[in-house]
Amino acid sequence: MITAAVLPWVAGAFALAIALALYRLLRGPSLADRVLALDTMYVNALALLIVVGIALGDAVYFEAALLIAVFGFFGTVAAARFLKRGSIVE
Repeated sequence: MITAAVLPWVAGAFALAIALALYRLLRGPSLADRVLALDTMYVNALALLIVVGIALGDAVYFEAALLIAVFGFFGTVAAARFLKRGSIVE
C-alpha cells in the first residue's frame, strides 16, 4: 500500500520542519520572529499528530490535534496582543 510507504517520509518532513522552527524560536532576532516560529511549531505538531493518527488508525490523535489547534490559536492571539499593546488583558 502506498500510504504505508509515504507516511514515514511525511512524518520526517514535519519533524524537520519542527526542528527548523525550534532553531528560529531559539535564535530569532526579534520577539515577532519567535512568536511566528512558535506558531509554525504548533501547526507542524498538529500535522504530525494527524499523520501519526492516520498511520496507527487511532482517532485519539485527531482529538489531540484538535486540542493543540485550539490552544495554539488562543496562544497566538495572546502573543499578538502582547506584542501590539504590551498587555494581554485590557
